[in-house]
Amino acid sequence: MTEAIRNGLYSITTTLLDGVHGGQTGVSVLRNGAMLGGGSVLYHFGSYHCSGGKWKGEVTSQEHSPTIEVRPFAGYVASMGFAGTYTDDGAEFEATALVGKRSIRLKTVFRLLIAD
Repeated sequence: MTEAIRNGLYSITTTLLDGVHGGQTGVSVLRNGAMLGGGSVLYHFGSYHCSGGKWKGEVTSQEHSPTIEVRPFAGYVASMGFAGTYTDDGAEFEATALVGKRSIRLKTVFRLLIAD
């Protein structure tokens, strides 16, 4: 196991939980405790701390290209704290996002594409 999450470019897949329809794919750069990335509709930024195969932090997600599609995050800035695990090849976390007056649970999986 690596001591810290490897700096690099990651593929990300987010799945909404509890039967909520939606999700997102994209990329994220994890570097020295900072997270930046996005996909076709949303971008995200945040920070994290990691040690011993576990990581936690906070991330904010927002639309960069509003669409006519009805999505749970459409029109909102969603901030959330997260906690999860990591290995040499990737990481994952679960979080609860406050989206307007609605709480949405989600799981995000990071797969390392290119290490720094």
